[in-house]
Amino acid sequence: MTDVARAAGVSAQTVSRALRDSPNVSPDTRRRVLTAVDELGYRLNNAAKALSSGRSHTIGLVLLQSGGYYSRSAVTAGVEAAAGRAGYAVSIATIAGLDTGQLERSLTKLATQNVDGIVIAVPLISVTQKIEDITRDIPTVTVDGSRTEGALVLGIDQREAGRIATQHLLDLGHRQVWHVAGPDEWIEARQRRQGWQECLASAGIEPPPVLEGDWSPGSGHHQGSILALIPEVTAVFVASDEMAFGVVRALREKGRDVPTQVSIVSVDDIALAAYCSPPLTTVRQDFYASGAAAVDLLLSAPTDAAAGASHQPAPAELSVRASTAPPPSTRTARTT
Repeated sequence: MTDVARAAGVSAQTVSRALRDSPNVSPDTRRRVLTAVDELGYRLNNAAKALSSGRSHTIGLVLLQSGGYYSRSAVTAGVEAAAGRAGYAVSIATIAGLDTGQLERSLTKLATQNVDGIVIAVPLISVTQKIEDITRDIPTVTVDGSRTEGALVLGIDQREAGRIATQHLLDLGHRQVWHVAGPDEWIEARQRRQGWQECLASAGIEPPPVLEGDWSPGSGHHQGSILALIPEVTAVFVASDEMAFGVVRALREKGRDVPTQVSIVSVDDIALAAYCSPPLTTVRQDFYASGAAAVDLLLSAPTDAAAGASHQPAPAELSVRASTAPPPSTRTARTT
């Protein structure tokens, strides 16, 4: 910093202010400082910066290695973009499976790095006391992931997602809605299943057996092959777009057309959903925006009132496309 100050003809304190974008530095002085920085190859010493400020200017992000490739990538991109705009780096810790011990170790690792905040994008249903302690001491936001007492929660209302997806199919005239669920240990999967069950119960319909996938297109294809063998299946709520791709293919391979014979509704609305054949009707989740919003929330030092508001899930919105239609019997009656 002393070398940069000498080259720019300013004090070391002015160099520090210029690099922190202080409003007390004139544009001409800032240009001279930045020119000297480039010529000398100066780089900020983040370790020293953390010691002097008590902050690391780093956000921790915890991800699951498997399940939902597109959602995981979009959340990561949103976190990194928002952190970068605010001058923060991102330290990523991944866990191999839905295990509280692994999450505990990842959070401990981030805590030892003195991160200024943590974004958790892991859907564990239960947490340990150590996880509670870390997320209470370090500002934490979960993106439809693990719920802790100290963490703020972002995301859509997953039960409502299940309800509106199912209700859409009932409103089209289907008398029963089958469900391909996500893994039961995922909190989102459980909540979407709850919404499906509650909607059918409100209509006086006994839910059929649940078929469970693992979020992958392959598991959707497997369950779709089973559904194709059940003649009375005319409507299916699939817990994710990626599984829905597999379900649609399996149905068509067995001679069951979508949507003329079987309607499909899913959740996520990833970019590919609008371009598959047919385009999917699906409940929208903006993963990129959720990742960015999580960082913004961490850095905004919310008041108690704002924190309380952040616990309210965003409303679920249905994007209606061509994968849903009235059941065959209804269409036949209307045409005759």
